[in-house]
Amino acid sequence: MRRREFIALLGGAAAWPIAARAQQQAPLPVIGFLHDGAADTRTHLVAVFRQSLNEAGYVEGRNVLVEYRWAEDQVDRLPGLAAELVRRQVAVIVAVGGLRPALTAKAATDTIPIVFAVGADPVKLGLVESLNQPASNATGVSYFTFELGAKRLGLLHELVPAGADLIVLLNPKSPIAVTALKDMEEAASAIGQNLTVLHASTKEDINVAFKAMAKKRAPALVIVSDPLFTSRRVQLATLAARYAVPAIYTSREFAEVGGLMAYGVNLADNYRQIASYVGRILKGAKPADLPVVQPTKFELVINLATAKALGLDVPPTLLARADEVIE
Repeated sequence: MRRREFIALLGGAAAWPIAARAQQQAPLPVIGFLHDGAADTRTHLVAVFRQSLNEAGYVEGRNVLVEYRWAEDQVDRLPGLAAELVRRQVAVIVAVGGLRPALTAKAATDTIPIVFAVGADPVKLGLVESLNQPASNATGVSYFTFELGAKRLGLLHELVPAGADLIVLLNPKSPIAVTALKDMEEAASAIGQNLTVLHASTKEDINVAFKAMAKKRAPALVIVSDPLFTSRRVQLATLAARYAVPAIYTSREFAEVGGLMAYGVNLADNYRQIASYVGRILKGAKPADLPVVQPTKFELVINLATAKALGLDVPPTLLARADEVIE
């Protein structure tokens, strides 16, 4: 072999490790995580999301990065946070917590894949064209929690067959507050029950609302689904105990911190499904081809210790239907 060819061969061989290192150091895909609530109240759900990502083959910090953006219950921050993720050129945006993150993400981009979790019909919201064929850059989970208000009202009526007006606590800033309230009013009318509506859009409003309930001697309370209320679930359960107001909430997280009763979807299951879809998208699937997932089961959780503290006897028929009874 000639000297010149030998040197060229050595030079090429020396370049191989560099090329290999460059390939190994290719940028990791980035997941944008957009939530309208606070991080410290969703740590258990983020843990489920990470574990489910691992099961899909993606380990945070190893072969995928996650950029978290929390609005801290200040919904006016969402557009700016979504814009940050778009500029970051993330591979997919996870929009969870409520309706607003999904709507904000959809307004921010029509090209970056979006995986959402919303409590209302995503077709009516304009997120997808249909549940089976989203035909857009968005898909995810729709758990119709707003439409469960009538069911929650009926369950509470079984436990507290009150004659006085039931209280409904509602965030007036919710995009579908009017629709959710209308459904509950129709359900209340069907059982001959009147409703009194109180509004709360901040933690201070919640305190004011409970003082108003005390003056009205409210027999029972129905919480309308909202990310703010989920963030403030400890506050809500504490105030309900302080003012001795039986209440029904929207997910097991409330019952686990002392709430009397909850009926709704299992939020952890939603986060598992979201992570599964994110994994499939990172592997090349298109949101337009992934049907919107709907829950097949809703769970009833009763905190029997809270019922006893309130002096309530839970009917055996209601206990028998509960998916979990917290002693």
